[in-house]
Amino acid sequence: MKKTILTLLCALMALSLNAQLRTPPASPTFELKGTVGMTEVKVVYSRPSAKGRNVFGQLVRFDEVWRTGANASTKISFNEDVKIEGQPVAAGTYALYTVPGEETFTIILNSNTGLWGKDGYNPEEDVLRVKVPTKHPSSHYETFTISFSDFTFNSAKLNMKWEKTKAVFTIESDVDSQVMAYIKEHLIDGNTAKDSDYYAAASYYYEHGKDNQKALNWIKKAIEITGEKAKYWEYHLKAKVLYKLEYFEDAKKAATTSKSLADTAGNKDYVRLNENLLGQIGLE
Repeated sequence: MKKTILTLLCALMALSLNAQLRTPPASPTFELKGTVGMTEVKVVYSRPSAKGRNVFGQLVRFDEVWRTGANASTKISFNEDVKIEGQPVAAGTYALYTVPGEETFTIILNSNTGLWGKDGYNPEEDVLRVKVPTKHPSSHYETFTISFSDFTFNSAKLNMKWEKTKAVFTIESDVDSQVMAYIKEHLIDGNTAKDSDYYAAASYYYEHGKDNQKALNWIKKAIEITGEKAKYWEYHLKAKVLYKLEYFEDAKKAATTSKSLADTAGNKDYVRLNENLLGQIGLE
């Protein structure tokens, strides 16, 4: 019995010696993900807090390369080629450095992603350098924060905010060439397109001010393929395209059909959309 107790005590002592005290990190690591156009963008960074300190110009010196966060260098990844502030950047993962200044921030993408902070940083490994204005918002950001904003169909802004300083740069995804390549392969040159492809192509052309006659042909094709199971959203798009082409009588018929189908399906939003469109057409 004594031997068993002694063995248990030894085991407990060994466990206590191996245990380590865990405390929250001063600058926790955070992962930001978003889709810009059709490109997946990921940012991994550590988030320091101001804690009453004057940040830019003192804690983070002006006109010197900054790791853009804390701990290891901040990483930004793109799964497809993009443009940053209009400059091309190949798909891949990069270290995101910045050079803060009173008037401008220099945004740097560097190919060496294995560094701790800026130790070992080599400007010859930069793949991009662009300047953006330094902004001074009225809000106070206690903790360094990176976020997306101002999304369009092919772009978004990446915001870096800390204390009362903010820098923003634009990421663009080459959506149009990808969409047009798919349309050419499957709708124009091929015969593998589904009704949903024709609907999407018509919608894309309509929404982005392209050839509305082609948009009309494609939405007609989508409805033809769907047949008696054609949906209210398909007829609504047809009505909008016809209205844009000034085929007002046909637009009224399509909108009326869409409204009836939406009413049957219990979709009040589309009922209202069609009522608004019929009001714009204004035909008795």
